[in-house]
Amino acid sequence: MIKKLSTKIILILISIVILICFLLINSSINNDRHNYLKSLLSDDQKYFIKKYIFPYKMVSQQQELISQQQELISQQKEMLNKTKQVFTILELDTKEKGLDIQIKESDLKLSNDLILNKYKLISGFYSGINSKFPGSGYLDFYEDNIFILSARGIIAFRKGLNNDEENFKQIKNNINDFIGLNQFKKYQYKQGSWFSLKDLLIFNGKIFISYTEEINDDCWNTSIIYGDLNYKNIKFTKLFSPKKCIHIVNNIDNEFNAHQSGGRIIPFDDKNILLSVGDYRSRYLAQDKESLNGKIIKINIEKSDFKIISMGHRNPQGLYYDKEKNIILETEHGPKGGDEINIIDADKINEDEIQNFGWPISSAGEHYGERNEYNQKKYDKYPLYKSHNDHGYIEPLKSFVPSIGISEIHKIGESKYVVSSLRDKSIYFFELNNKKQLINLNRIEVFERIRDLGFKDDKLYLFMEDTASIGVLDIK
Repeated sequence: MIKKLSTKIILILISIVILICFLLINSSINNDRHNYLKSLLSDDQKYFIKKYIFPYKMVSQQQELISQQQELISQQKEMLNKTKQVFTILELDTKEKGLDIQIKESDLKLSNDLILNKYKLISGFYSGINSKFPGSGYLDFYEDNIFILSARGIIAFRKGLNNDEENFKQIKNNINDFIGLNQFKKYQYKQGSWFSLKDLLIFNGKIFISYTEEINDDCWNTSIIYGDLNYKNIKFTKLFSPKKCIHIVNNIDNEFNAHQSGGRIIPFDDKNILLSVGDYRSRYLAQDKESLNGKIIKINIEKSDFKIISMGHRNPQGLYYDKEKNIILETEHGPKGGDEINIIDADKINEDEIQNFGWPISSAGEHYGERNEYNQKKYDKYPLYKSHNDHGYIEPLKSFVPSIGISEIHKIGESKYVVSSLRDKSIYFFELNNKKQLINLNRIEVFERIRDLGFKDDKLYLFMEDTASIGVLDIK
C-alpha cells in the first residue's frame, strides 16, 4: 500500500516538474531575458514545443500577424483613396479660385511626315477618368475661341492655339451643384474614377454638358445640364434627367460599371440634340424599349421631351450627324473585342420602329473571362452571336477585334472621316463609298489616349489625356 502510494506521488511530482519545465521553456522562447535557456534549444525544438506542446501560443501569434497584415492592407487602401482624392480636390480648388490654365507647346512627329502640335495643360487639369493624374477633358469651339472642359467641371477658353504665351481663361460656373466632390470620390475604379463629366457641346448660343448623375443614393444614370454661354459666369440648369437609374449593388445582373455610361452629345437640328446613354453593365436594358440605357436619344432643347432613335448599344462613345448623307455615325465600346462603328439611318428616325444594333445578343466580342463554365449563365442570357443580321439586327459598319478603345468620330471631307481611340492611342482615317461601305482605313499612332475630337479650319483637334494636352493636326 505504501509502495503504491509512493509510486503515485513520484509520478505526480514528475508531472509537476515536466509541466514547470515546459512553462519555463515556453516562456523563455519569447523572452529576451532568458537567452541562456533559449540557447539550449535548437530552432526546430522551439518550433516543436510551440506547435505540439503549446499550440495556442503559435495560433495566437499567427492571428496577430494576420491582423497586422489586414490593418496594413486597410491603411494602404485608405492612403490610395486619399491620394486619388488629392488630385480631385486640387482641381476643384483651381476651379474655385478661377485661376488661369497654363499651357506649354511642343511638337510630335507622326508617321507619313505628319506633325502634331501639342499644347500641354500644365495647371488645372489634374484629375482623370481613366487615370488618377493628369486630368481628362473635352473641347469645342465658339466664334474664334476654343473651349475646354475638365472631368471635374473647369470651363476655360482662349482665342485659337497659335502659341503658348496666352493662358486659358476660366469661366465661373455652378456645375458642382449637380456633380461635385461627394460624387467624384465615390467608388474610384483602379486609378481613375467612375463618375465624371462626359461631354461638352456649344450650340445655338448655349452650352450643354453631360454627366453621370446620382439620381438616388448610389443609383446613377446619364443626364444633361445647360446654360446660356457667356465668358464670365454660366448658370446651369437641368435639361434632361432620366427618372430611372441603375443601382451600384441592387441590380439584376449584380454588375455595375459607370465607365459604360456613354454621354456623347451632338447637334441634330435647330431644336434637337442627340445623347448617347450606356448600359452601365446592366446589359438587358439595351433591349428594353422602356429603358433609356443602351440607346441614342433625340432631345428637344425647347421642351425637354425626347425620343429613342436607336437601341442595342453597349457604351456609345462617339456621334456625328452627316447632314449631306443624312446618316448618324455612332461608335461604341464592345466587351472584350468588338468595338463598333455603326450607321444610323436618319430617314428612319420619324418612323415608329427603333433601329436595333443587337447588343447584348450579337457582338464580335466576348464577355470578360470568355467562354468557360464560370461564364456559362452569362452566355445563356447574353449569347453574343457573331452575326447581327441573322438575328434581326443591323450589322456594324466596322468591328474592331481586338478592341481599340474607340472614342469620338468626325467628318473631315466629302466622304472622309476620322475616329479616335483610347486604348490603341491612335486615330483612324477612313472613307465611305457610294454603298456606304468603309474603305481605305488608315491608322496613325499618336501615342496617347484620345478622349475627344474637334475639327475646324482644316485642323483636327485632339484631347489627349495621358498628358492632359490638346493636339492639333493640319490635315489639308
